[in-house]
Amino acid sequence: LSPLPKTELPAAYAPWMEIAQDLPQLIAGRQLRSRVHQMPQLSTQQLGGHEELHLAHLVLSFITMGYLWQEGEEGTVKVLPRNLAVPFWEVSQSLGLPPILSHADFVLANWRRRSPSGPLEMDNLDTIISLPGGESLRGFILVTFLVEKAAVPGIKAIVQATHAILQQDEESLHRALQQLAEAIGGMSQALKRMHDHVDPAVFYAVIRIFLSGWKDNPAMPDGLIYEGVAEEPLEYSGGSAAQSSTLHAFDELLGIQHSQQSSAFLHRMRDYMPPAHRAFVEEIQRGPSLRQLLLRSGSPRLRAAFNRCVSALVDFRSYHIAIVTKYITLAAAKARQAELGARAGPALGKPPSALEAKGTGGSHIFLFLKSIRDSTREGLIPA
Repeated sequence: LSPLPKTELPAAYAPWMEIAQDLPQLIAGRQLRSRVHQMPQLSTQQLGGHEELHLAHLVLSFITMGYLWQEGEEGTVKVLPRNLAVPFWEVSQSLGLPPILSHADFVLANWRRRSPSGPLEMDNLDTIISLPGGESLRGFILVTFLVEKAAVPGIKAIVQATHAILQQDEESLHRALQQLAEAIGGMSQALKRMHDHVDPAVFYAVIRIFLSGWKDNPAMPDGLIYEGVAEEPLEYSGGSAAQSSTLHAFDELLGIQHSQQSSAFLHRMRDYMPPAHRAFVEEIQRGPSLRQLLLRSGSPRLRAAFNRCVSALVDFRSYHIAIVTKYITLAAAKARQAELGARAGPALGKPPSALEAKGTGGSHIFLFLKSIRDSTREGLIPA
């Protein structure tokens, strides 16, 4: 998580901030595209430091998603205008991120405390930039934030475990594995809060399309031309939890081997991580093998601690499947029923059908999630 995300850009970038802070209303009123067309072409030269660049990336990515999907999946555009495309590209290049909304924008850098001295808990948190979806969108972003926060002791445990393997310190390794299992359990507990804060109908019919990309998406089969950047269309995947470096890091430490197809998708998602996160995951991959150590070791205690980590990860992935079932499959069925019904009352808008069986990152969501859950289970070491 960004330690303390900036919430304001320098005054020169007021035209971006004014649009970004009014996105839900501009999109609802179908006015965002015309506002973007009136936006001045701003240089990115006055953006200083990592935090300012991250906020600029967050702002420009949200404006881009709103611009693309303002009219739903049947009213997409082929060109991102120069005054948005060029600065977005430049900021992306500076950060080593793609020019699209990613998990790093949507969750890791999109939070602030309501009371500066208050705790990092739901009641004291808010987003910096928003899109349509109201409280459900806020809940979706901030519950995901709390899942990442719950993972923090697990990330620290990876570092401790790696040192313990190198130093052949069984006691420290056992302690690190216990901390990792507890952290993954904490992530599952945090994920359960999705039910309290996110309405499935709003997630499916309103929020989801704004996370969709222009790669592997039937609604935008040709990608998107970034005017002033490239003459050919570019393709990028939408925001996805698979872009979180947390689970990649856990998989690498535990030596989890996913199927070729799932593995190819996960590796592609690493291109959407901040470069330092990607480097951290790759460093664990190159490091000493915990799995090989345990297969050689005669320690039942270490194997049991390792298996608790793997089981906790299986449980987390199983719970994620349950969440996706509720928020996509069942929500899709209800949306279809509502369309076939009397159409009484205010509609939430036509839900996107192009991604009905896919995640916003473009993967076939159930095949993918079940595959990685099952290959995680295969990572258990026989006692």
